[in-house]
Amino acid sequence: MSTETREIHLKSRPTGLPTAENFEIASRRLDDPKPGQLLVRNTWMSVDPYMRGRMDDRKSYIPPFQLDAAMDGAAVGVVEHSTDPAFSVGDAVVHFAGWRDYAVIDAATARKIDPGLPAQAYLGALGFPGLTAYVGLTRIANARPGETIFVSAASGAVGSIVAQIAKLSGLRVIASVGSSDKAAWLKNEIGVDAVINYRETLDLTEALAAAAPDGIDIYFDNVGGDHLEAALALANDHARFVLCGMIAGYNAGGAAGPRNIFQAIEKRIRLEGLIVSDHVDLIPEFDRKMSVWIKERKIQLRETIVAGLENAPEAFLGLFKGANTGKMLVRL
Repeated sequence: MSTETREIHLKSRPTGLPTAENFEIASRRLDDPKPGQLLVRNTWMSVDPYMRGRMDDRKSYIPPFQLDAAMDGAAVGVVEHSTDPAFSVGDAVVHFAGWRDYAVIDAATARKIDPGLPAQAYLGALGFPGLTAYVGLTRIANARPGETIFVSAASGAVGSIVAQIAKLSGLRVIASVGSSDKAAWLKNEIGVDAVINYRETLDLTEALAAAAPDGIDIYFDNVGGDHLEAALALANDHARFVLCGMIAGYNAGGAAGPRNIFQAIEKRIRLEGLIVSDHVDLIPEFDRKMSVWIKERKIQLRETIVAGLENAPEAFLGLFKGANTGKMLVRL
């Protein structure tokens, strides 16, 4: 018997900041799973800043969303029907057919999750945001104990994990956030060494200089703009910059280049872009370490939860207003 599902479609392509009018909710009937497929009832789905780029019709590292078709992204769900012997009814799995209540997926695209861990963690600390943080620190920045790291958007899904792994690794962590509540969480609960509330700072470069009198060795960039310029100004010779995201420019047609980019030459700074799908070979190592850190409560799972598929667009738009602390999730 076929299953009826609701799904979120991209109705129109936005200009600038997306609005609710760019989305619509639709219903359709799913065919029964074919051999090698699963019917999954989604319980959690992820919304992430990178999805803004997929709303534009342009070539990138991941295909754009199609108009009048279901959007997709990371999700966790429960197997309702299986035609693959590796999966049983009731198994919890992570997959990439989010933005809908039910999905029929190829079993090869699903991964069972550890029932001893919160299922939604596989969309945050144990998912691509956590892997991004781990790859950036270990493979790109080659972070070493005693170094100083500056993390922008440090209360977000990626930045908050960067800050925590960096502290576990013996680094001095300077975090940038946009509210006093986020600053207090990072300072008092995560234990970062210094926090800059950029909304209360007239000159970000001066604030970073006060927080890092000896300069910075690593910059983990999630913002771009004035944060990247401040990091270039305070970077030590041979600093490493992990260019993960530049949310300051996502709704402006692209991020503007830093005015002081010449400092990258003067200081012999290495700037490297990070697309986490290039580093899936690290998933087994990352899974082992992160699972232990979570079980030992060395990593905090901070989440902002919005209930209901119909509110998924609202949750997504909230990312660009600073509405989330930690991972933004939609509970279905």
